[in-house]
Amino acid sequence: MKKIRLRYAPSPTGYLHIGGARTALFNYLFAKANHGKFIVRIEDTDYNREIKDGEKNQLDGLRWMGIEIDETTDNPGHYGPYKQSERLDIYNKYIDQLLEKGVAYKCYCSPEELASSREKQLKAGIISPKYDEKCWNSRNTKIAIDPKIIPSIRVHLPKNHDFTWVDGVRGEITINSKDVGDWIIKKSNDIPTYNFAVVIDDHLMEISHVMRGEEHISNTPKQLHLFDVFGWKHPEFVHLTIITNDEGKKLSKRDEETLQFIHLFKENGFLPIAIFNFLALLGWSPKTTQEIFNKKELIKKFNLEGLSHAPSMFNYDKLLWTNNYFIKRLNPKELFTFLNPFVKDLELSDEIKRQIFHVFQPQLREGREIKTLIKTFTDEFKATPKLKTEALKSLSLLKDFEEVLKQINQWERSMLKTQIMDLGKKHNVRGKELFFPLRIALTGINHGPDLGSIMEIFGKEKTMKRLKEFINA
Repeated sequence: MKKIRLRYAPSPTGYLHIGGARTALFNYLFAKANHGKFIVRIEDTDYNREIKDGEKNQLDGLRWMGIEIDETTDNPGHYGPYKQSERLDIYNKYIDQLLEKGVAYKCYCSPEELASSREKQLKAGIISPKYDEKCWNSRNTKIAIDPKIIPSIRVHLPKNHDFTWVDGVRGEITINSKDVGDWIIKKSNDIPTYNFAVVIDDHLMEISHVMRGEEHISNTPKQLHLFDVFGWKHPEFVHLTIITNDEGKKLSKRDEETLQFIHLFKENGFLPIAIFNFLALLGWSPKTTQEIFNKKELIKKFNLEGLSHAPSMFNYDKLLWTNNYFIKRLNPKELFTFLNPFVKDLELSDEIKRQIFHVFQPQLREGREIKTLIKTFTDEFKATPKLKTEALKSLSLLKDFEEVLKQINQWERSMLKTQIMDLGKKHNVRGKELFFPLRIALTGINHGPDLGSIMEIFGKEKTMKRLKEFINA
């Protein structure tokens, strides 16, 4: 039986973002749905652009989402090392083999020569310039070579050769070698390029399926050529469609509303299961109308047939709805653990916080919202002049409300709600006419949970104090 092994191979030049997280998630779901392994391999050979905590951010983000990594840098299996920078000797071994086969060759062209060749091709109307094969054509010719020049290594592609594969999303794809050109597999700084290293790694790590973004379709012919040259069976390729914003354009770092990076979703109060659930449906469909799944359900249902053939729009409102769904289902202990970090500096007892969290739980879409909402229960509240003026138009109602509250001994939510409704009947008002002035007087804002719950948490003394100060201000 074929071993199922999939990998996500990020570069530590950036943080884990929406696109990468979805790619990793789809690889993970497919691996687990087929009783396989999910591997994270770090492609860390772009030293100049690498950021200090890039690798840690990637791994932490995946694990926070609930993605279990079977093999990686800090949890190695039998296929390591799991960092490209630690595999350079392995790559050199195979580069030497290609040179011996006469498939690869040394290129001594300077950056200036390459730029000049590119410019000539553009002027000649060639839209996608390719390497002119100067060093390939002169490889058997004795020519003077500047010993100071450190060559790069290129692979030569056969002329007019079709590279064909069956893609897991798009079906059969064919790209001719004339659209690719000879390409560098090892730079002059002795570092292998992505399109070479990835083939060696995928083969040696026995990767069965390569699931990645559609921008890699153009790389596939180069990789197929290397698999063929080495006589290796290539993995199955699955190229995922792009994620777009609400304008239909590819999601970019400028789309600030979507936050982009997974650690920002965590910091702003999204639950891991909400991100997991939302991203699983961003470009994949279970072929049902069901929108909420737990992790086990998604693993059981995930398959390649459900992958979308069209771009997927990142609907931020849908993500907020999903997060709210899961927040509403947290038990009291989970809710406190989730929300308390946002308000840990407030001088409120844990018991009061628990009551407040419970009151606002149904409406929370992001955990960070509690920072603003909880101010209703602190001394930071203050109605705007406009709201205050509007509320004081019902001064007689407020004064009557103050007298009613003085008489209440059973300070409990249902009793308080009953008294408010009786007050409305007495003054022949209901709805906004009744609740708006009372809410502004007690909380300073014109929306929020029911007043009975707010007053119960305040307690009688604080409720009366706020009401009196508002009326007499």
